[in-house]
Amino acid sequence: MVAVLHERHGGTMLSAETITRKIEQGLLEWPGRLRGDALLLTLGSPLQPLAALGRQVIDLADQESIDTLYGDAITDWTTYEMEPGAMLLGAVGQPLRLGAGVMGLIGGLSHLARVGLAVHVTSPFVLPGWNGYLTLELVNTGPAALRLHHGMPLGRLLIFALDGAHSDEVAPHRFYGRPVDLMSRYADEFTLRSEERRS
Repeated sequence: MVAVLHERHGGTMLSAETITRKIEQGLLEWPGRLRGDALLLTLGSPLQPLAALGRQVIDLADQESIDTLYGDAITDWTTYEMEPGAMLLGAVGQPLRLGAGVMGLIGGLSHLARVGLAVHVTSPFVLPGWNGYLTLELVNTGPAALRLHHGMPLGRLLIFALDGAHSDEVAPHRFYGRPVDLMSRYADEFTLRSEERRS
């Protein structure tokens, strides 16, 4: 994956020493710990369970339909039991800001993969300009319920420096920095044309 990232995006993975230097220079803000040459991602609040029942159909072109997929967010919690086959959105416990010229790549911990917990099931990329709390999409693919603990390490974020010209300023994304709203905003961002909705 690292080789593919470098080939396609022209990036170099940063060492712990370089990450620390970029934090000191204000090019990256991270109040949490490092694990090797990566940021250690821990599970914070809120948790956002999915609550659709039976064969409910979610229309991905309709934000109100997407919103019905979610139950109430859980903000005050110590442990949470995740049933087999369940999906849960969880905020990372520490805020992150990436300046221009640096990006991140989310990876899970193999210890958790070996009990069936997938930590991040979609795009691993965190682009320059990110500012806020990352959301992890957790799926229990194993045969047993798993007890999650507030503050437990869940994954890591590798940091890459981008090669080539880039602006010193990054345009903020309108969905960045929203720690209490972990739900999908797909239809709010993308308007599907009628031919896209038919295919």
